Amino acid sequence: MSAPTSPTTAEELRGAGLRVTAARVALLETVRHGDHLDVEAIAAGVRDRVGHISLQAVYEALHALTAAGLIRRIEPAGSPARFEGRIGDNHHHVVCRSCGVVADVDCAVGDAPCLHASDDHGFSIDEAEVIYWGLCPDCSTVPTS
Repeated sequence: MSAPTSPTTAEELRGAGLRVTAARVALLETVRHGDHLDVEAIAAGVRDRVGHISLQAVYEALHALTAAGLIRRIEPAGSPARFEGRIGDNHHHVVCRSCGVVADVDCAVGDAPCLHASDDHGFSIDEAEVIYWGLCPDCSTVPTS
């Protein structure tokens, strides 16, 4: 008996009802191999893989992949949108106030505890977004003037 294989990027795109293009494959792989990348970094990564692509095409592909649930968009206050490949769980983020680095933070207790709001106002809550702010280890050791 053979081990199950993971679907290819092209198969994932097809499975999400999206047309498979070299740019979309490169974009999805760039996001998944990156670390909370902004649009400029994603565009550079796609260009390294497939050559020229317009920034507009990158924005359109990011929108399609986010809508299909293949990537996740986060938007920390005062920062450009960032994209990540970690989907399907209710994790959160920590952002450095100084350099802007972003890291994943798992929910503190059990399965998605933050989905149980103290008052849901009648909403059917399916996701919570928590952003912790502070200084990363590199920035917290920089002397202040």
